[in-house]
Amino acid sequence: MRNRNQLMQLIRKYDFALYDLSLYLDTHTQCRDALHLYHKYRALRQAAVDEYVRRFGPIDHRQTESQTQWDWVKGPYPWEKEAN
Repeated sequence: MRNRNQLMQLIRKYDFALYDLSLYLDTHTQCRDALHLYHKYRALRQAAVDEYVRRFGPIDHRQTESQTQWDWVKGPYPWEKEAN
């Protein structure tokens, strides 16, 4: 089981890969291999985000689900050193 810091680093790695692939796909729109990788890493990123949110809380305000109180952050913000 990964800790908070490992999950956040994994999400950042997937973000970098997705950004890089999107730049490549901007100029190579017919490259099926790159498109396949893009979708693969997008799914892996989403799984990592889902695990992070389930275990440690939302990464951004759009992931809050409480109907009774604003629970965007109950501890340190995800980008603060204490959270990682």
